[in-house]
Amino acid sequence: MLLSSLAWSSSILVMGDSLSAAYGMSPQDGWVQLLDKRIQQQGYQYQIVNASISGETTHGGLARLPQALELHQPELVIVELGANDGLRGAPLLLIERNLIALIQQSRNAGARVVLLEMQIPPNYGPKYSDGFTALFSKVARQEEVPLVPFFMAPVVLQQELMQSDGLHPNEQAQPVLLDQIWKTLQPLLQTQNESG
Repeated sequence: MLLSSLAWSSSILVMGDSLSAAYGMSPQDGWVQLLDKRIQQQGYQYQIVNASISGETTHGGLARLPQALELHQPELVIVELGANDGLRGAPLLLIERNLIALIQQSRNAGARVVLLEMQIPPNYGPKYSDGFTALFSKVARQEEVPLVPFFMAPVVLQQELMQSDGLHPNEQAQPVLLDQIWKTLQPLLQTQNESG
């Protein structure tokens, strides 16, 4: 688990799967570690907690969330889950309900939430894959949380930025992933610092 070594005013909890757990590479090369470095370099005082696990689903994240919220009392929760649900063909309504529950539990614990949009290959047909992608924007609108558009979009079709499995980004892709997330996350950090 990644913890910033500097003093902090609050924490950011990342609940994700292999895309946030630095699958296939050293943890310090992953986008979450790069986020920690960027936050320190830019003078924000946050503790970064990476609670991501390769293979995690929305159901698994939901089971682990209460303890993580109690332990770390985050100011912000970044939810990067759902891809493994989709790859397993889980019912879309179940994924949607789990995402809503993740957001509502985080909010009830006093945290703001940033939701990351996920996409999956069309293995189960366009109706399922399109419906899967659409549920993220639906949940974000309903729950009024910021949505990061599919953060893998700039790298997923670039072979040189992907690992040999074609599913996971490599080390070179991680700064690109962070930049995609930073566009949505950074204004929230400004708001927090200015108000605190």
